Amino acid sequence: MKKRILSHFMAVVAGVFLLISCTAQKEVLDISSEEQAVFDSAEEEPVEIKDEETEYEIIIIEPGFYTWLQSIARPEGYYSQSFLESRNAIMVINWNQRVLQPSMYNPNLYEMQINYDPNIDYGYEVNYKLYNYFVYFQRKYNQRLGPFFPRI
Repeated sequence: MKKRILSHFMAVVAGVFLLISCTAQKEVLDISSEEQAVFDSAEEEPVEIKDEETEYEIIIIEPGFYTWLQSIARPEGYYSQSFLESRNAIMVINWNQRVLQPSMYNPNLYEMQINYDPNIDYGYEVNYKLYNYFVYFQRKYNQRLGPFFPRI
């Protein structure tokens, strides 16, 4: 009798865990109306990401990114350079893998590979702007470039 009750109890517990795991929802991005207006903007002002010392440069021409960087993103100095470098290294790997798989990922979103070597010190500004572009991109296009949630 005790074995039967125990087996029923275990079946119920297993069923509850199965139900919870099957119905778990993805976390939904909390995008403000101000941020959505920036995403919908057609304003194109290029953002240059460069470091004079290392002579590395990226130019991002993405409608709304300049405005988003100036008005929504965390200010420079908010993140440490080591934080930015570690996140960028992960997101660049995922980005580049998607560029190489145009049948699985939208080639209009992932057009070019990013040459980012985590062993090179690109400086704070390059890492800051690259990281914020990844956050902007993920939030605007509802993408995930890493195991973490793209928050501001």
